[in-house]
Amino acid sequence: MTPEDFAALLTPEGSALLDSLRDYDPARELAVATRLRREHPAPLVSAALGQARLRQRAVAKFGAEDAHRMYFTPGGGEMATRASVASYRAERLAALGVRSLADLCCGIGGDALALARLGIRVLAVDRDPLTVAVARANAGALGLSDLIEVREADVTEVDTTGYDAVFIDPARRGGRGRVFDPESYSPPLSWAVATARAAKIAAVKIAPGIPHEAVPAEAEAEWISDHGDVKEAVLWFGTAPGEIRATLLPGPRVLATADPLPDPGAGPVGRYLYEPDGAVIRSHLVAEVAEQLGGRLIDPTIAYITADELRATPYATAYEITDVLPFGLKKLKALLRERGVGILTVKKRGSAIEPEELRRKVKPQGPNSATVFLTRVAGAPSMLIGAPTTGP
Repeated sequence: MTPEDFAALLTPEGSALLDSLRDYDPARELAVATRLRREHPAPLVSAALGQARLRQRAVAKFGAEDAHRMYFTPGGGEMATRASVASYRAERLAALGVRSLADLCCGIGGDALALARLGIRVLAVDRDPLTVAVARANAGALGLSDLIEVREADVTEVDTTGYDAVFIDPARRGGRGRVFDPESYSPPLSWAVATARAAKIAAVKIAPGIPHEAVPAEAEAEWISDHGDVKEAVLWFGTAPGEIRATLLPGPRVLATADPLPDPGAGPVGRYLYEPDGAVIRSHLVAEVAEQLGGRLIDPTIAYITADELRATPYATAYEITDVLPFGLKKLKALLRERGVGILTVKKRGSAIEPEELRRKVKPQGPNSATVFLTRVAGAPSMLIGAPTTGP
């Protein structure tokens, strides 16, 4: 989609056409396109159908009400911050007293929208003309143009001294897909950190897999999950230097420390197994959760916690374990058949076998359900069988 194609969508004809496609079935796209091209220019029909598909995909990230009013680019929709995460971050910035912010590498404007909804004045900057046009249209579509200034510029040349805070979201995708080297971000992480250090308050969005040794000593590092899925990590400057946080949404539930505990010891599998939230694992705060639970690891290298008593925690999901077996597909298949297990949840950590491969080989059948963990116990490939707990 070119900027000209997108501009056509903002005309009365384009807007009406796009609105008419809100509930269209992509499986019938050829028939729909053929019908619409009798009344509208072919380029406009193609742009509207593409935008309608993007809006449908964006519902999971932004909710139906916003997604069907917003505009997207294919890459921008994928890279945009999930609305729940953007809202959480905006609320945290507002609580820090931020009333104006420079959003560098703003993309389609997901974070800028969340900030403006809290009354924060935002300068949203991106260098791509189409992305800038989309971000500006989104501000208008949600009635936030008075609070969001969208500017096409190189973020490395933008003066941010007049703002209370800076938020930087470097692009982590290149022409060949996802970029893992922080210095290959656009702009590089070193530039983002230097810019953040010069601000009163700053947040730099990074990939959750960043090595802990790459976190600057004066930064607070936060890993954020939403409904159990790790979405991102953030380096905060001007908040709590050296602190490590695992933030779980919805909530938020926050586990934080500036003095992490040493790795917990390992021991035999008890009656209960706890699967820590991904943000807890990424932030290396499994030991803190194990201490809360009075638990231990099942293996020094595996982030599963086990305990003999059931305790409530928001930071891990608890399972009651009925069987601990050496790994073996024949043994597992026979056990599942004996218990009539047809609904099988497969989880793995420290195992090479893939869940779908296991299901194909054991062919579960029956009315009952179970969870199997493919993992290591004291270094040995093992299978733990159980079910989620309902208490305490």
